[in-house]
Amino acid sequence: MNAAIQIVIGGLLQGSVFALLALGLSLVYRVTGVVNLSQGAFCVFGALLMYSLQVVWHVPTPIAILGATLGSAGFGLVLGATTFVPGIARLPVSSMLVMTAGLLTLIEGVLLIIWSSQPYALPPFSGEAPIQFWGIRVPSQGFWLAGTTAMIIIAMRWLLLRTRAGLALRACAENRLAARLMGIDVAWMTMLAFVLAAVIAALGGIASAPITSVEFDTGRFFTNFGFIAVAIGGITSFLGSIVGGLFIGVTEQLAAGYVSSLFANGLALAMLLGMLIWRPNGLFSAGPARRSDVREEQRIHRAIIRIEGRGGAAFALLAIAVLAALPLILPAGGTLNSLVITLILFIAVLGLDVLMGFAGQVSLGQSGFMAVGGYAAAILATSYDWEPLAGLAVGMALAVVCALLLSLITSRLRGHYLALATLAFGLLVDSLTVGLSDLTGGPSGLVGIPSFSIGSWSVDDPVTMWYLVLGLTVVLLVLLWAGMRSQFGRSLKMVRADQTAAAALGVKVARVKLAAVVISAALAALSGGLYAFYFHYLSPEMVGTQRSFEMIAMLVAGGEGTLVGPLLGVALLTLLPQIFQPFALYKTFAEGALLVAAFLYLPEGIFGALVMLARWLTRRRGRTLAPAAP
Repeated sequence: MNAAIQIVIGGLLQGSVFALLALGLSLVYRVTGVVNLSQGAFCVFGALLMYSLQVVWHVPTPIAILGATLGSAGFGLVLGATTFVPGIARLPVSSMLVMTAGLLTLIEGVLLIIWSSQPYALPPFSGEAPIQFWGIRVPSQGFWLAGTTAMIIIAMRWLLLRTRAGLALRACAENRLAARLMGIDVAWMTMLAFVLAAVIAALGGIASAPITSVEFDTGRFFTNFGFIAVAIGGITSFLGSIVGGLFIGVTEQLAAGYVSSLFANGLALAMLLGMLIWRPNGLFSAGPARRSDVREEQRIHRAIIRIEGRGGAAFALLAIAVLAALPLILPAGGTLNSLVITLILFIAVLGLDVLMGFAGQVSLGQSGFMAVGGYAAAILATSYDWEPLAGLAVGMALAVVCALLLSLITSRLRGHYLALATLAFGLLVDSLTVGLSDLTGGPSGLVGIPSFSIGSWSVDDPVTMWYLVLGLTVVLLVLLWAGMRSQFGRSLKMVRADQTAAAALGVKVARVKLAAVVISAALAALSGGLYAFYFHYLSPEMVGTQRSFEMIAMLVAGGEGTLVGPLLGVALLTLLPQIFQPFALYKTFAEGALLVAAFLYLPEGIFGALVMLARWLTRRRGRTLAPAAP
């Protein structure tokens, strides 16, 4: 009995952190309508800043707490002013969701640069010895954590109900346009909500760091469980956020204690997926608390620029010729290996372009389909001596089945709820690849994967693999190019522009979206299988959720809806760390910064920007060569 009580107490303490994160997520969502996926990173930032102040610089604990809190508020203020607030004014909710994922990666990059990748743990504020009650041991830091949670809840209630700023926040939560007409500075309220959420998360990290260690990327764990908590309780309910956080903390600890810690995360993610499907508004939300007007709901699309006519054909032939000649120019080694990886990843990003660039559906779980295809092909080839080609086909078929099932059970979801359901799917696959260690090799990965082969022809060197993947990529590009100019492609673009109008014009919206999901999943699985056969090894980190965010950054930076544009983004994020090895430490930061900057300042992507530059130079040259008027 004491053991169960001990587990519940640990769950309540962990749930307190989740509750604070959920509270910040709910606050930002109610004011802006955006799910802020960077929330967990501020939890880690506050904890690591507290470590530097208290342990490295020996600042007294009370002053260190104040300094870490103010530092986190300042950091949130800078990021809010330069990224979040400008994004709210320029981007639709779906793009803001992805941009905050980029912001999470950006903050992780900052943490990695400053504090490196080692784990940190703070000393308890009140000594090491736990406090005992009738045989139950409670860590002394637990009282600090519980007290911090209670104080924040009380302070938030007072702020929202008793102050003018709180009333303004509530007005923005009800209707941003009406609040603006009443003279409320909505941009400042957005900033206030973002900074308050950052401070709440930082205080949670400061109070919990003596109980659990943190690393630069622990923010993903906090964001995931904070969102699970707010999804269960209700994203528009502060009470639901708190209850959801405590509930998921206790549930996760009970699952870890009585089942397995490897499957505890999987159980929590399955609960998230089930809640999103059954009751997207959460248990404590009777209905949406936030009203929206037509202006807020209109879709704002990123510009799509393509090369048309003979110019496009000439460009394609030139690009193929250059790519085919690269192995003859480059020495075999690191650069050629990186080029092969670039093309393999490009296949998965192609699928993402069909789904996001042409159909307008945000997916945060593309790496989950890579994992399904990669592990299926690798396991069949390694453990059951299947031909790699047959294993690759089965992996793609299994990914398509998963896509169909996911589409079926999430058919009622729209907008960011659907995007977050895909994130839950990707995280669930991550958990399974770690938990099913007898099948997948667990965290250590699956080793001994053979080279890809077709009959007696084995692809066992980088040059041969390059030409195989290049040929496959060209075929896929031609097929997709033709498909996007067919009736199906036109239907995809209509769905992207306006689903209601597309349905009114006779487009089978559900079927078109399902087809896009299936194509995206199949290409991701193909990429995952080739990835496994090329490396002869596959681990959860290689096809984890971070890979999904990387592929979105590649797509957005290269240019959505262009098919060839994403290759530039893939090459940029894959080759630069190889070329500039001394700057490899900055890779994570660069990925996040690139995604955020592309959304805010490069709406056409690199490909679109280059095409626009070429058109401008052509027009300028034409004016220069034109004869002077008589």
